[in-house]
Amino acid sequence: MKKKPNLSFWKLWNLSFGFFGVQIAYALQSANISRIFATLGADPHSLSYFWILPPLMGILVQPIVGTLSDKTWTRFGRRIPYLFVGAAAAVLVMCLLPNAGSLGLAVGAAMTFGLVALMFLDTSINMAMQPFKMLVGDMVNEEQKAKAYSIQSFLCNAGSIVGFIFPFFFTWIGIKNYAEKGVVPDSVIWSFYIGAAILILCVLYTTSKVKEWTPEEYKEYNPVAEENESKADWFTLLKKAPSTFWTVGLVQFFSWAAMLYMWNYTTGAIAEVVWNTTDASSPAFQEAGNWVGILFAVQAVGSVLWALVLPQFRNTKVAYSLSLVLGAIGFCLVPFIHDQYLQFLPFLLIGCGWAAMLAMPFTFVTNALQGYGHMGAYLGLFNGTICIPQIAAALLGGVILAAVGSQQSTMMIVAGCSFLIASLCVFFIKGK
Repeated sequence: MKKKPNLSFWKLWNLSFGFFGVQIAYALQSANISRIFATLGADPHSLSYFWILPPLMGILVQPIVGTLSDKTWTRFGRRIPYLFVGAAAAVLVMCLLPNAGSLGLAVGAAMTFGLVALMFLDTSINMAMQPFKMLVGDMVNEEQKAKAYSIQSFLCNAGSIVGFIFPFFFTWIGIKNYAEKGVVPDSVIWSFYIGAAILILCVLYTTSKVKEWTPEEYKEYNPVAEENESKADWFTLLKKAPSTFWTVGLVQFFSWAAMLYMWNYTTGAIAEVVWNTTDASSPAFQEAGNWVGILFAVQAVGSVLWALVLPQFRNTKVAYSLSLVLGAIGFCLVPFIHDQYLQFLPFLLIGCGWAAMLAMPFTFVTNALQGYGHMGAYLGLFNGTICIPQIAAALLGGVILAAVGSQQSTMMIVAGCSFLIASLCVFFIKGK
């Protein structure tokens, strides 16, 4: 078995650069979906149900993409064809989704259109996102894997910052941030248009710069028996998965449940706490929606800065757990800060938890999977540890919101408690 060669910084960079564009699309979705559906007329207690579709499509699409791409060999590559098709579909849907309220449809029909568009958007984003993780698993050796995922984390956060600030930026340059009741403002619509253009350009860059290994080269660096690669089904793979797969998954469950509540309820929480409004049709609510994009960008900046600190820790589990504790403190501070600029502090702390969530789980799991084969299928299945907690949290969101007094700001404390549980679960992980 040949050792995978060390790759230069720029080869590692090119391997993940398209992730920048994909993450802009994902950031626009995560920061604006609640805002869009609230603008269309959704009740806050049912708002979490709209968030079931994104993780549901992720849990369906990513294992399929992983399994199929394990067996796909074309002159364009093994993973790249799925990346390109997913990105092209995402571009189309990004141009449709924010126009749900502009087509003259009744409220119910507009929300149905938005739901269908959201389903296709998340399907295509998941299809485009998963190949980047697989490319690192395929082509990067164990020593460089943490570095490769750190680059991916940096690009992820950089793309997030761009996507998050777009509505605020377009409002600042004079594009309207308020529209008639039930219509999404032009600042959000143009954010999706420009995000779609950047996405396809970034993916074209990666597909032109990255040359995947041929089947023969792949076998030299990844010596897995043909029959082992072809016969195992998903249930067999899960039965044979290393314990690290499951213990990291436990941490993921409570981490991603918290993040769903952040994406779902932050717009309403900031509108309540800072702008003193719960009226989704008001200009104040739309202003709060823009500011949430800025706060999410601050979170991404905090994540980038903390990602530089994480490698300095000698004990990775301590670093992982501490990051989640800092994120929990950030969540719990949100309801008690009434100044829009002081809200930067809690979101910087949340960024510490997010940095660890982006880099560490895949480092633990891909190292544990060496020699197991089916890397794409396993990473697709591991995506279930991201999707299942979000589905569970979305189903319970309305019930929990009612239980905490129907205040969306209190859901930030719920998210903080979930992060604290995740931080304790870190110490169940066995592995380097």
